[in-house]
Amino acid sequence: MDWRSSFKTVALLVALATGLGGAGCGRFAVRATEKEHLADRTMQIDPDGQEANAEEHVMSNREGSTGGRGGGGGGCGCN
Repeated sequence: MDWRSSFKTVALLVALATGLGGAGCGRFAVRATEKEHLADRTMQIDPDGQEANAEEHVMSNREGSTGGRGGGGGGCGCN
């Protein structure tokens, strides 16, 4: 096997891998029929909202400040 045929083989394998990799990444949008699965309760970061609120309350009392979870305000009371 000379270097030209091995180069062609490697080039073909690289092209094939690039094509298959690109085909696997071709879908960017979520269809409307699939959005119900994304809004499922099992997909939530904090499945128990009451527990998360209680933990945030304990941490704000312990640290002496509030905020950092999307809302404004700090421990000084200036907001």
